[in-house]
Formats: sequence, C-alpha cells, structure tokens
Amino acid sequence: MSTIQMVVFDMAGTTVNENNVVYKTLHTAIEQAGCSVSLENVLLWGAGKEKLQAIKDILVSADSQSSKKADDIFQDFLQLLKTAYEKLDVQTYDKTEQLFDYLKDKKIKVVLNTGYNYQTASSLLQKLNWEKGKQYDLLVTAGDVKKGRPHPDMIQLAMQKMGISEAKNVAKVGDSIVDIEEGKSAGCGLTFGVTTGAQTRQQLQTARPSYVINSLVELKEFI
Repeated sequence: MSTIQMVVFDMAGTTVNENNVVYKTLHTAIEQAGCSVSLENVLLWGAGKEKLQAIKDILVSADSQSSKKADDIFQDFLQLLKTAYEKLDVQTYDKTEQLFDYLKDKKIKVVLNTGYNYQTASSLLQKLNWEKGKQYDLLVTAGDVKKGRPHPDMIQLAMQKMGISEAKNVAKVGDSIVDIEEGKSAGCGLTFGVTTGAQTRQQLQTARPSYVINSLVELKEFI
C-alpha cells in the first residue's frame, strides 16, 4: 500500500503543456548571443534547471565563445519569454486536473515546483486559472531556495511547509533527468520520469527513476 503523502510535480512539460516555448526561447537567446547550439542540446543540458544555471551549463557544453556573459543572456531570455508568454495558449496535459482531484481525495498534497522564477511560474498558473488551495496546495520556485535542481532544496522546503517529515513519503514527477536527480537527492520514496516534455524515455532512464510513464494518469497505478 502506498505511503505517499505528497507528490511534487514539475510544471512545464509535466503538468503544463506550453510546447517547449521556454527552451525554444532559451535557444533563441543563446543563438542571438553568438553561440551556435542545437535545440536538442538546450533540452539535454538545460531542461528542468534554474534558467540562469541552465544557460551556464549550455554554454559550457557548447564550448561557447559567446560575446555575452550568461547573466546578460539570461536578461535577454526573460524579455523574450515575457513576449512569448503574452501570446501563448497554455494548456494542461490530458486529465491532469482529474489526477490532482484523485490525489486530494486520498489526502495527498499536490505541490508544483519549477526551475522558473516566481513571476514566470505565476504567469503560467494565471493562464490556466489555477489557484493555490484549489488545483494545488503549494508552489515552490527556484527563486525560493539557495540551490536549484538537482539539489533537494525545493523538495525539502515543500516538505517543511506541508508538514511532511519523511522523504520516503514523497513522490517526485518530472520530464527531465534533473527532476529525477532532484527527487533522488531528496530521498523521495518514488521518482517518476514522464515522456511528455523535454527528454526522451531513453534519456530519462539514465537517471534510474522508479518508473518512466507516458502520461500523468499512469500515476494512479503506483500511488
């Protein structure tokens, strides 16, 4: 019988379908700075991470000779993303809200966490008309902690705020390797990779999650 008391969901690519606009925008910002890098490498090295750290890791992976510093590219990225989000039609993945209702019926806390800053995450939630206390119980962003993924800080903060004392009673779900690493570094009882977002089944399996699933609805089989 599952002892899971809280499920921590990544946002974009996991619960929120925004067609990878964040990573496409990140790719654009880096290319505009003079660094040639593929979208596939942006997804591989940047997915799930706090976005300034993602830029730094992508530049290192590309052995970049960019004329701009990562901080400057990050500021360009934020401006490009703001414009992109103003035009974006954001949707949830199929039956995500029904899954949230299922978990709430079982008295399991629903937490959203993300490598975005609070402003970006909030703009997504507003487009979905999601409200704290209704669709989800807590939002934790990379800006709320000292260390982002793959460090466990966001999950540990969520545990503290939700009154969960044992990490084995927490499940982490995300669409990237770094999501799974975050869950494992926090000691989560279950970690799930989901194939709806940034990375492939084969890539997710390299992080050795408890399970790789094709949609969030499959969580009902395990929780």
